[in-house]
Amino acid sequence: MLDAKTTLLLVLGIVGVAFVVFWAFELVRAHRAGTERVAPNAWELLVGFVTDFLDTLGIGSFATTTTLYRARRTIDDRLLPGTLNVGHTLPTIAQAYIYTQVVEVEMTTLVAMIVASVAGSLLGAPIVARWPRRNIQVGLGLALLALTAVLVVRQLWTEPTTGTIGLSGGLFAAGVAGNFVLGALMTIGVGLYAPCLVMVSMLGMNPGTGFPIMMGSCAFLMPIASVPFVRQGAYSPRAALGLTLAGIPAVLIAAYIVKSLPLYTVKWLVAVVVVYTAINLLRAASKERGAPA
Repeated sequence: MLDAKTTLLLVLGIVGVAFVVFWAFELVRAHRAGTERVAPNAWELLVGFVTDFLDTLGIGSFATTTTLYRARRTIDDRLLPGTLNVGHTLPTIAQAYIYTQVVEVEMTTLVAMIVASVAGSLLGAPIVARWPRRNIQVGLGLALLALTAVLVVRQLWTEPTTGTIGLSGGLFAAGVAGNFVLGALMTIGVGLYAPCLVMVSMLGMNPGTGFPIMMGSCAFLMPIASVPFVRQGAYSPRAALGLTLAGIPAVLIAAYIVKSLPLYTVKWLVAVVVVYTAINLLRAASKERGAPA
């Protein structure tokens, strides 16, 4: 009888292999058709390494990749959503696989929160799609800044605690419900990483446990989201392959760094990540307000 962790890793491995086979078939077909240059150049590989290194630290990869691509006009903006999802899928699966093994987290909590995020993306998407995205960005951005202030106060003026590795009772229900909402918000472009990190911290868990939870959530969501982009050709195979080939080794290096950090440092890392994300959300909301209707 397989235990919960082994089962989770096995399912994650099956998802990863299935995605590799599917994508490899599509890449070979595109190469034979001569419609796309598949081999990435040095710049596209560099972007993959840098962005997935930062992603493994919890900063996220979509905003950083978009910024770097636009700086050099690497691909058409129309292809950005598909390229980001497809290219970062396998590095994210690698992150989830590593963190699930090296970070101690209670498996019932981990599995329940991952399932909740996937359910949120599937069941909650039609609901959040009707919400004004700008209002969500402003509200979540301000909430993250406020919660970060609480985390910093705790860090500076309270006794250091390690936090729990799992949730129970009402806190468990709150964590599952929270990740359901975060999974739904991902479908309209609101990242899961920073809100998930701050949520587990506020629920009394060790901040490090947020890494396998958030990586695991995205590792199951991204392959599903990527398939339509690949089938419709709505992505850049060359750029996406650059993200994947350079991103996976970057994940291995960055995960070792995070694993080696003391808890005190991890808490400050979480604070930096959350502030960075909050500022990006507020900037995006400001741009949407100024955009023509």
